[in-house]
Amino acid sequence: MLDIQFIKNNKKAVNKAILDKGIKLNLDYLLDLDTKRRTLKQEVDELRQKRNEIAAKLKATGKNDKLIENGREVKKLLSELEEKYRAVKDEYDRLLWYVPQIPSEDTPVGKSDKENKVIEEGGVKPTFDFEPKDHIELGKGLDILDLERGTKVSGFRGYFLKNEGVMLHLGVLMFAVEKMREKGFTLMVPPTLTKDFALYGTGWFPFDMDNVYKAIPAGKLKLEDEKAEGTNLVGTAEVSLLGYYADEILSEADLPIKVCGLSQCYRSEVGSYRKDTKGIYRIREFAKVEQVVICRDSEKEANKIHEELLEISKEMLTDLELPFRVVIACTGDMGAGKYKMYDIETWMPARGDYGETHSDSSLKDWQARRMNIKYKNKEGENKYVYTLNNTAIASPRILIAILENNQDKEGNVHIPKVLQKYVGKDILKKN
Repeated sequence: MLDIQFIKNNKKAVNKAILDKGIKLNLDYLLDLDTKRRTLKQEVDELRQKRNEIAAKLKATGKNDKLIENGREVKKLLSELEEKYRAVKDEYDRLLWYVPQIPSEDTPVGKSDKENKVIEEGGVKPTFDFEPKDHIELGKGLDILDLERGTKVSGFRGYFLKNEGVMLHLGVLMFAVEKMREKGFTLMVPPTLTKDFALYGTGWFPFDMDNVYKAIPAGKLKLEDEKAEGTNLVGTAEVSLLGYYADEILSEADLPIKVCGLSQCYRSEVGSYRKDTKGIYRIREFAKVEQVVICRDSEKEANKIHEELLEISKEMLTDLELPFRVVIACTGDMGAGKYKMYDIETWMPARGDYGETHSDSSLKDWQARRMNIKYKNKEGENKYVYTLNNTAIASPRILIAILENNQDKEGNVHIPKVLQKYVGKDILKKN
């Protein structure tokens, strides 16, 4: 969310962000609503003052037919005006949620991930003297992945991890958690059921509502029957971690705050019909270790932290001995609230291409205004914080790269050294 005065002062830049990010919003209409809202608010306040003056006079003078009649007229007008004001304010508040963050100057303008810009490559792609298998065939041969029964039990995109597949999955998560502790992050296992405010605050609502599951008690037959909040399954721990600090005023001495959440994540994958339907690349339930940083309202500081988060992800992939590349996301692929966003894509041999495994985003104060997270600076002023988030690891998607990059011609998979202590062996052998 952007401050309305900032929007007015930077109308051209905000309009460009709306266009470049593909947001459906008429900014002129929103600004007209703001004018109407302010005018109606002033008229309502004046009528309320007049109502109070009449009440005070009646109290002082006793019964007065003329004053009573005036009071009735004011009450009627006030009721009508308050109804108009509420309708305008509700529509204004609703549209304000859609105003996007203005992206950084070096963010490429584009409509989709096809226009993201590659800025770095790391690691060495493996060379095979045989036709490499995909993770589905490898997983089946090693008896660590069952997609057929996963679909039977969970439906489309369902899966079971089995045997050493479980250890590999848990291993990469523990590897990430231990790395986060080494980097000074506070570890959390946050709730995956959250209230609406946390999804509005982080920007999932209203932009990505179709991708969020509502957890409705089985006895409720209709969504509209379930009025209680706290019924959303989160798609990332970022939602809960920022919700943790909502409506708080932090101390500048405590910043930057670095937290890390390990959680299950749920996404309906609406809009991904016929896209990555095979295997475990695009699934509806997975585990993720997510980093969130809260810092002062300093673009310089936030940019520094953004690069540090990127370096952590690159370090993790280097430790996992996986080839990768870094891209800077274009405007149409970065989301409404993002100021700047890097994606890290890991090489997946069977695809003959890279696949996204990490996302590193800086949002300035866009989320903080929605979440009402502030800090008190040295001068005693309350300022909105800046927020950043980054994927430390997400599994089982990362297992695709681990399996496919480390296979041999027999269908065995050699385990990266940093994961061997979790898996309990250095090679998974085909049965």
